[in-house]
Amino acid sequence: MKTICLYFEIHQITHLKRYRFFDIGTDHYYYDDYANERSINYIVENSYNPALDALQEMLDTNPGFKVAFSISGVGMEQLEMHAPQIIEKLQRLNETGRVEFLTEPYSHGLAGLINEESFRRDIEKMSQKIEEYFGRRPTVARNSSLIYTDEIGAIVASMGYKGMLTEGAKHVLGWKSPHYVYNCNIAPSLKLLLRDVNLSDDISLRFNNTEWEGYPLMADKYVNDIASCPAEEQVVNIFMELSALGIAQPLSSHILDFLKAVPQFAAERGLQWATPTEIFDTMPSVGSLDVPDTLSWVDEERDCSVWLGNQMQREAFNKLYSVADRLLIAKDPRLLQDWDYLQASNNFRFMTTKPSNAMIDRGIYDGPFDAFTNYMNILGDFISRVRSLYGGIENEELDNMLTTITNQTNEIEKQQKEIERLQLKLAKLLPDVEAEAPKKAAKKTTAKKATVKKAAKKTEE
Repeated sequence: MKTICLYFEIHQITHLKRYRFFDIGTDHYYYDDYANERSINYIVENSYNPALDALQEMLDTNPGFKVAFSISGVGMEQLEMHAPQIIEKLQRLNETGRVEFLTEPYSHGLAGLINEESFRRDIEKMSQKIEEYFGRRPTVARNSSLIYTDEIGAIVASMGYKGMLTEGAKHVLGWKSPHYVYNCNIAPSLKLLLRDVNLSDDISLRFNNTEWEGYPLMADKYVNDIASCPAEEQVVNIFMELSALGIAQPLSSHILDFLKAVPQFAAERGLQWATPTEIFDTMPSVGSLDVPDTLSWVDEERDCSVWLGNQMQREAFNKLYSVADRLLIAKDPRLLQDWDYLQASNNFRFMTTKPSNAMIDRGIYDGPFDAFTNYMNILGDFISRVRSLYGGIENEELDNMLTTITNQTNEIEKQQKEIERLQLKLAKLLPDVEAEAPKKAAKKTTAKKATVKKAAKKTEE
């Protein structure tokens, strides 16, 4: 039976304010609160509220329907501040037992491409947030914009996650189909689900396009396209941003009516639904996927050029992560929050010069150079604050401190694993000990009775 895996990403941009060179050293607040509140209220009203209501209805009326989400930490903070009702709706969805929440980098950043320790901490921070709100620690991860390489997969595998989501790009798959479970090339324990580009983009990009040859897309035709895939293919992965429902595709297009009709037609065609963890637990990998270069779900190239394709972007990116190791030992909450917001990938996307992004909404920026200048001014102030934490500590001395901290952390993790191993061993031994106890007690009682009888007999004599 063919399986559908439906997944939505939730992320909210934190808008930076206009920050000039002369603000460096005097103004440490970098955000446009008005733009942030207006932006999230708009998306909540036109997308998140109606979309989550529709998904709740789908769960209530279709017992077999299942769905997965991931939320960025910076997006979650915006929801906590301006739209807590969305978190409550997500918690109600979670109560059905047919919704899975994945983990992703808290900052929605690109640390996985440059700094392993920052990436690990970003993932772990988000996992703790998900567990806090939804009661279960994630077992599956996805990187910002589905960015993936073999090395990133190996890092995620070493953190104990069983699988990742990424893009089913043609230049990676070649003749292979995205409708199977694969595994990381250098960490075989990590399974991979690949986004079906066409079926996902039919909903998220093309649904309301009257010039598209597939317009209008009807639910029965959409399900028939899924059902007509070769019988041996395992799973069809439909991944998109939640904002596609209502923003990219306006509510007036009847996108939600279309979506709500899909489960009924899927049931008629014998299709089932599953969450990523369920798929990884039940379906074997058909082979490894070799991804030596970066892969993402953005633009035709499906790479990272939209964030790091020009010299301005790379300069800003490298300068930001030049202080990454120092942030690993920082304790200042305000500084760490700024670190999360400044890592967000949209900061670099605003600097893109790619022709395919000519119509990108750059907010307050007139163009890519304006975005670069504003970001670098903020970054200059931020880096000064980071460096001021350490007074006169030289880089070499700081590196030694970081090495000591890393070694201590590794030793603690090693000891924790040994404790867990011994606890597991003890748990296995306890049943045997408990089973032997009655036997020993019985032997003891028998021996005692024999001694009493022997003593009584001796007394009689």
